[in-house]
Amino acid sequence: MKFTLQHSSTDCAARAGLIETDHGLIETPIFMPVGTAGTVKGVHTHELRDEVRAQIILGNTYHLYLRPGIEIIEQAGGLHKFNGWEKPILTDSGGFQVFSLSANRKLTEDGAHFRSHIDGSKHLFTPENVVDIQRSIGSDIMMALDECPPGTSDRAYTRKSLDLTKRWLERGWKHYKETDPKYGHYQSYFPIVQGCTYPDMRREAAEHVKSLGADGYAIGGLAVGEPAEVMYDMIEVVNDVLPTDKPRYLMGVGTPINILEAIDRGVDMMDCVMPTRNGRNGMLFTPEGTMNMRNQKWADDFSPLWPDSPALVDRVYSKAYVRHLFIANELLAMQIASIHNLSFYLWLVGEARRHIFAGDFHDWKTEMVQRLGRRL
Repeated sequence: MKFTLQHSSTDCAARAGLIETDHGLIETPIFMPVGTAGTVKGVHTHELRDEVRAQIILGNTYHLYLRPGIEIIEQAGGLHKFNGWEKPILTDSGGFQVFSLSANRKLTEDGAHFRSHIDGSKHLFTPENVVDIQRSIGSDIMMALDECPPGTSDRAYTRKSLDLTKRWLERGWKHYKETDPKYGHYQSYFPIVQGCTYPDMRREAAEHVKSLGADGYAIGGLAVGEPAEVMYDMIEVVNDVLPTDKPRYLMGVGTPINILEAIDRGVDMMDCVMPTRNGRNGMLFTPEGTMNMRNQKWADDFSPLWPDSPALVDRVYSKAYVRHLFIANELLAMQIASIHNLSFYLWLVGEARRHIFAGDFHDWKTEMVQRLGRRL
């Protein structure tokens, strides 16, 4: 994988770059739609490509390992062939999913012991076998196994957690270097910076991952209960340490405002389930603010969802029609809303990139943050 830093802002840390993978190019800053179980919920791959204009999507090691299982994915020839997505794929190691199963998991030096949320069966993720699983999935970017401590963790717990994550990373990195891809394309391995809300531990973690010389780095353990301003502070602390010539991936964040603030602080890659999850519940993001499509005010509004959208669904369907679909509990409502929100997120990072090159990103971001915070 190759990353080229193309332009940097003079009034903030925002930057534009280009990631080259064997499955195609990724223009940064970029938002990555989440396809947890090998699919972005309710959206066909051709819609991701042509309507949403996604450049990379995510899969999740935990969910794909449990269902359909690694043997099936290997028989298919990897996830790209299994789900028909020809562009880059990033896989999360499953660490966050195991973290969310707090009642059904146990962390040891060996790895993360957990019970399946599907049938209660026992499993173990180790730093080594999550590399093997991601080799079988065939993602272009693999993530290291880590522990994601809650945002309210005290120093003692954070210290213990970070030390374990660092030891796991050393093992995972060694195994990554000793193994080869299965499907003929190169796979990167991103270490994850943890450290909760403690600047000294965040800096320590960033220095540690930096020492490995990986293709890129991830910032994890944010948007898990801490205030937004604290999250922004931690991003600044970490990005002050991470190298400028490698991409920086902020995991699981977030709202459109979060995304712009992260870009302002030097983040290149982001993902979140929010555009599809909120869309399925009737919340649509727009350049002027958010719309609740169940509200009565849209019942006789026959204007397009978003006239200037790059997505055809936004120009074809009216607010009144989409509201009708939601009130009638039609599945098409969720599909339209998911495509709309993902298109908006990709439009937003595309505009951010354009303004970075134009030299006025920070001023544009400040104005956009005010607009995005409105309820329409």
